[in-house]
Amino acid sequence: MTPLYGGIEAGGTKFVCAVASGPGDVRTEVRFPTTTPDETLGRAIAFFQEQAASAPLAAIGIAAFGPVDPNPASPTFGFITTTPKPGWANTDFAGAVRRAMAVPVGFDTDVNGAALGEHRWGAAQGLDTFIYLTIGTGVGGGGMVSGRPMHGLIHPEMGHIRIPRPRDDAFPGICPYHGDCFEGLACGPALKARWGQPAETLPPDHPAWEIEAQTIALALCNYICTLSPQRIIIGGGVMAQEQMFPLVRRKVQTLLAGYVQSPAILGDGIDSYIVPPGLGNMAGVLGAIALAMAAT
Repeated sequence: MTPLYGGIEAGGTKFVCAVASGPGDVRTEVRFPTTTPDETLGRAIAFFQEQAASAPLAAIGIAAFGPVDPNPASPTFGFITTTPKPGWANTDFAGAVRRAMAVPVGFDTDVNGAALGEHRWGAAQGLDTFIYLTIGTGVGGGGMVSGRPMHGLIHPEMGHIRIPRPRDDAFPGICPYHGDCFEGLACGPALKARWGQPAETLPPDHPAWEIEAQTIALALCNYICTLSPQRIIIGGGVMAQEQMFPLVRRKVQTLLAGYVQSPAILGDGIDSYIVPPGLGNMAGVLGAIALAMAAT
């Protein structure tokens, strides 16, 4: 019998929980708002307990907003740590699920989880070094280097790099830690704070998108020059705007100014270099399923 796995895509706004054996066999899925840890984890655990009553789960994977502790040797492995999300700092996420379900639990950041899913089934198949970004409610980044998920001191926090600012740009940014870091300038709530209306209501020719694309392109140039990824995959609601990928690609080429000599970046090659997730809006929860598979 094909083993079944549970996956939790734990976002700051909503949770997505699913049971699947892979992308072609998602048996059931549920979505609900992220509220308090007790209520939200309770709903996730109740969902998996109900599913396991009819078909046992081999493992559960958690792809969580962060910062988190992904080090299995750490006493706080599986915790959400210094998140600015009220009430969630120092939450023993993986431990609560493991105690309730008595199965192996895989745990990583939401973006590292999505990267793992894209590597197994999506736009990063066959690559050993790439990055996955999400630009939506927040900005996060993860990926793989030499076929291994990016970890180290903790895990990548690509959304909190500092971005050069035009002298006449007075927008302070919204990050509670850094103000005008990448996330503080480019996430969906930052667009709303700067322009006074939700990003999805801004027309395609609004000046917001040129500024947004420039900010994203500056970040991508930093990642290209430091990590040398074979591909950059970008998800999240902000990038759902049809004009964004062409804008970002063009600005990356302009900013790099021919310095990085690779067919993947020069000319039309960039259309296959900076791409959306192959798994679409299922990248996060399928990444959690991939984490579950890796935990067994």
